[in-house]
Amino acid sequence: MNRSIANIFALIALAACSENASNAPPGGDADGGNADAHGGHGDARPDSGADSYGPWEDPPAYYARFPRGLPSDPSFFPIAVWLQNPDQAANYAAIGVNHFVGLWEGPTDAQLTKLAKVPMPVLCDQNGVGLAHVNDPTVHGWLHDDEPDNAQPDGRGGYGPCIAPETIVQRYEGFRKADPTHPVFLNLGQGVASPTWVGRGSCSGHDEHYPKYAEGADIVSFDVYPVNSYDGDLGLVARGVDRLRAWAKYKKPVWNWIETTGYNEPKGRPTPAQIKAEVWMSIVHGSMGIGYFVHILKPNVNERGLLDDPENKAAVSAINAQIRALAPVLNTPPVIRALDVVSSDTKVPVDTLMKRHGGATYVFAVAMKNAKTTATFTVRGVAPSAKAEVLGENRTISLANGVFQDAFDGYGVHLYKVQ
Repeated sequence: MNRSIANIFALIALAACSENASNAPPGGDADGGNADAHGGHGDARPDSGADSYGPWEDPPAYYARFPRGLPSDPSFFPIAVWLQNPDQAANYAAIGVNHFVGLWEGPTDAQLTKLAKVPMPVLCDQNGVGLAHVNDPTVHGWLHDDEPDNAQPDGRGGYGPCIAPETIVQRYEGFRKADPTHPVFLNLGQGVASPTWVGRGSCSGHDEHYPKYAEGADIVSFDVYPVNSYDGDLGLVARGVDRLRAWAKYKKPVWNWIETTGYNEPKGRPTPAQIKAEVWMSIVHGSMGIGYFVHILKPNVNERGLLDDPENKAAVSAINAQIRALAPVLNTPPVIRALDVVSSDTKVPVDTLMKRHGGATYVFAVAMKNAKTTATFTVRGVAPSAKAEVLGENRTISLANGVFQDAFDGYGVHLYKVQ
């Protein structure tokens, strides 16, 4: 994560050259509208009751394996920003961010001291300073270098191949040998979501690399920014989550990064509704950590671009507050085969995630195309006269024998609490 801003510029330039070639959606269909598919890969696990469950990474139990890692409290859900100045930590905490990922040319003692005062935990490089702070509660994990799956700058203005997955596994083993008490975090590039993306250079199209990359970390993430780079095809976000979870064999938490700025030019700026859609389609598809890319890189570098955008800052704050409130629900296994969804427009699937917690049934739903539709939900295991509270919208929908309908805007998001 200590890649220089110059190298970030270089990769964005490479991506810009390849946009026309990669705007077509890649193979695979992350938005097929099957309520059982999202969290339903592999065999369902029967529970003692009527419900069955999809594969589940169980982050609270997983994080408990690391004595000095992330919280194992079920009320915790990771919400991060990438490569930010510790001087801004309190400002990010105020909008619901609970982790920094990466420290510029760090960690340094001064950076960790500033973060500790907020407090703001960090996932950072395992350098000498980091290892000297192995018992510091501010340090929650170690980082690989960013996006090893991409073509790597060769130091002469060009690009060489990606870093071999075997090298990442070797580095991971070194991290673990130096300190087994913290998890190791690996972020991958947009090839996770877009297999034809040429920014991987000679590694482009080699999806077989990714299962091995996933072996080289305890937490794996990826970034793809569809408003900035893919003409607003937000479904790439969900597709990337699906693919990375499968490559990690549903055994390690998957996080992903969400765009919040027009980092190359103003027209790439996502709207608040687009940010919300990207976040919730990530969660619906099984992401268990949300990170925000908040930089503006052109015409001038502004690392705190989100904080300087009042509208998107307020939107991200509201999204984060809703995630925090729902964290105990999100930290339960996905219920499958208890929900049917039919979209009035078959070209606009509505993808869903179902949970049960505290005597209530939760349905999180996202329209996966930029067009309006009406969804009909059939929910099993609820009272015939149940009502669906639409969270954050100040309205309630009555169910009739477990069935209710709701209208969705393009890429619309509705979160329901049924009881």
